[in-house]
Amino acid sequence: MAIGKKSSGDSTLYALIAFVALFIVSATVAVVFYLKFEEQRGLAETAQRRLDEIVSPVQVQKIGALVGTDQRPEKTRLGSMLAYLDRAVSLIVPGVPPDTSAEVKVQEAAVKVRDIIAEIKKQNPELADIDPNSSMLQVTDKMMTVLANTKNSEAAAKEDLKTLQNRFDDAMKASLDKEQALLAEKEKFQQQYEKARTGYDELKDLLEKKTDEQVKDLYAKLDEERTQQEETSKQFLRTQAELRTAEERIQRILKEDVWPIKPPPDVEVKAFEPDGRVILVDSQSKIVHINLGSDDHVYRGLTFSVYDKNQPIPRDGKGKAEIEVYNIDKTISAARILNSNPKNPIVADDIVANLIWSPNQTNTFVIAGDFDLSDSGVNDPDAIAKLTGLVDEWGGKVADKVNVNTDFVILGTPPVVPPRPTLEQMETYPDAMQKYDKAVGRLNNYKQVRSQAEALWIPILNADRFLYFIGYKTRAGEPGAF
Repeated sequence: MAIGKKSSGDSTLYALIAFVALFIVSATVAVVFYLKFEEQRGLAETAQRRLDEIVSPVQVQKIGALVGTDQRPEKTRLGSMLAYLDRAVSLIVPGVPPDTSAEVKVQEAAVKVRDIIAEIKKQNPELADIDPNSSMLQVTDKMMTVLANTKNSEAAAKEDLKTLQNRFDDAMKASLDKEQALLAEKEKFQQQYEKARTGYDELKDLLEKKTDEQVKDLYAKLDEERTQQEETSKQFLRTQAELRTAEERIQRILKEDVWPIKPPPDVEVKAFEPDGRVILVDSQSKIVHINLGSDDHVYRGLTFSVYDKNQPIPRDGKGKAEIEVYNIDKTISAARILNSNPKNPIVADDIVANLIWSPNQTNTFVIAGDFDLSDSGVNDPDAIAKLTGLVDEWGGKVADKVNVNTDFVILGTPPVVPPRPTLEQMETYPDAMQKYDKAVGRLNNYKQVRSQAEALWIPILNADRFLYFIGYKTRAGEPGAF
């Protein structure tokens, strides 16, 4: 074969081989693309089914409007909706919502709402008609209505209280004025009585010295004076009755009009004020240091009751321990422990108090009655003098009568009045009547002190409470305590 023909045949062969190769490659690529397409279509169908489970085609069209405009680039629309859901749940259940399903979150929020509504209905009977399935906004609206009604009622009550307070103030002022007038009139009658008594005694002396005629005239004058004395006594009794009526009227106004709206104040609140605190405790040597010193006018021998820190002083005044100051510095003092409870020892910041002593003022006391200071079962005849000396020593003041300046009243047991002595007893014991009159006077003074203290709302303490409040109960039974 010629050379030119051989080359043409080879070219054709090569072209055929190339064509076949290209065809095979194309067919292979087509098959690969077809398989990939089928795979992608399957994935697309799976994705569509999953999407249909999450959201319907109609909702897909509206999802933009459902989500809103607050959509960040890094957050999907479904993520935005979940964020909105978490935000809504957090408005009901404070804090970050747990990483759970939306169903669980909504159920927890619903349970929380129902619990809140149930608690509101339990604590507020006026909201008992609220439907347990109501929304929080409905409950809030109802509560706002009730709150508005409550505020209106409170305003009306305050106005009524103001009116009653004005009435009470007017009644109290009128009563005090009446009391002053009655007391002045009483004093006047008392003077008249004393004058009549003096005249009676003078007339009696004259009757024993003058003639029968003078005796007759003086008897007439005596009867006149006696009649005048009886009239004075009647006026005095009327005055006392008017005074009691005025006091009863005040108490009735307080009980019926004022106290149901505004309860009376605690008259003993002043007794529960602490004076200082413990700053250091040495349990081994039984020594404590308190934050009171010479700048506060503390005295050696001054005792205090110790009470638990962060706790109010008990009503009976009994503390956890009693201490006595023995060394004084400018701002602190050292005190020895007189009595303490091992189960409840003194600790730093415990408070101390003494009812008599005060760094800034002088407390005034009135003392009446019989006292057994040593708990021996026998009344101490010098108890009032001993208590008076203790009050004076520690910077207080003892007055004879109760008035508006009295701070505390210390009452023992009522004085015992013996039977009125007979003539035979007075002949045997010339001072028997004098002792009887003295006992009657002490009992009348005791009753007057109590009634005046109650009328003026002055704290009344018995002997034990008084000794507990001054930290002196342990020392009271020792020799030389007063």
